[in-house]
Amino acid sequence: MRYARHVPTVTDRLIQQALLQVMQPLIDPTFSDSSHGFRPGRSAHDAVRKARDYVQEGYRVVVDVDLEKFFDRVNHDILMHRLSKHISDKSVLRLVRRFLQVGVAVDGVVLERTEGTPQGGPLSPILANVLLDEVDKELEKRGHRFVRYADDCNIYVRSQKAGERVLRGLRRIYARLRLRVNEAKTAVSTAYHRKFLGYCLRPWSGKVKIAVHPKSLDTFRLRIRDITGRSKGNSMEQVAQKLRNYMPGWKNYFQLAETPSTFGKLDSWVRHRLRALQLAHWKRGPTIYSRLRALGASHELAVMGAGAKQRWWRRSGTRAVHAVLSIAHFDKMGFPRLT
Repeated sequence: MRYARHVPTVTDRLIQQALLQVMQPLIDPTFSDSSHGFRPGRSAHDAVRKARDYVQEGYRVVVDVDLEKFFDRVNHDILMHRLSKHISDKSVLRLVRRFLQVGVAVDGVVLERTEGTPQGGPLSPILANVLLDEVDKELEKRGHRFVRYADDCNIYVRSQKAGERVLRGLRRIYARLRLRVNEAKTAVSTAYHRKFLGYCLRPWSGKVKIAVHPKSLDTFRLRIRDITGRSKGNSMEQVAQKLRNYMPGWKNYFQLAETPSTFGKLDSWVRHRLRALQLAHWKRGPTIYSRLRALGASHELAVMGAGAKQRWWRRSGTRAVHAVLSIAHFDKMGFPRLT
């Protein structure tokens, strides 16, 4: 059985954007201060900082809730009922429902949907916030400290027992909204062992610091390996351009990290890959020798770099290659750095 999602057209997006401009001023002010996702003047960075503050205050156990296929499971009737509490204009409500019910093609036959939001459109985030605001209000009523970004919600408590009690209550609230908790990814754990929006928290000399989560570092390395792969056939200029398209955005998102040595180590690793790639491009010993000499290496260093018998990765770490293909060399070629 083959499924095909509806892809929003330019007209769809324009209409959704117009709806958003009408709805947001009416709805957004009613949302919880602990909700940060897809709201004007709020960001993922605000959410991470707030999480850090709660842990610093001593709330070091987190109820980390993950919802199973949230955007696919939003019940239309429940959502429209919640939305009608904010929007009284019937024509706006009818238009929203129309977008919610845009069909999905199954083996060439278009079926009407009764759940799920129009992903990829500007309307989906605010509709998600409308539905999940009920969870926020319940948590506020109970005096909990929490941070939510879209469907990622972390509640901070002082003990494992309190966390398990909160999770039982949340399951009941989500069931009322016909949403399903992903048990495999949901947990009550120390805040230092969980990932939140790509970040993690670390204890450091009596303080709580923000760090890049190891899985985010793995994702970065995987992308860099793909860009700098020696079998890709890309020139050094092409590699530099691809890195400029990727690294500044990654750096900007993870700028909250209070562990500068992490970025220094990543920079060193990236340059090591670039040296190996450059040597692989030059291939033969005589070519490597002449290129190193042209870049200012002494005869002795050029011989060391060209005559080494190790594989490209090992050879690129030698003193001779490191001295010539330096930080300044890659800066001059336009390669970006994290530090």
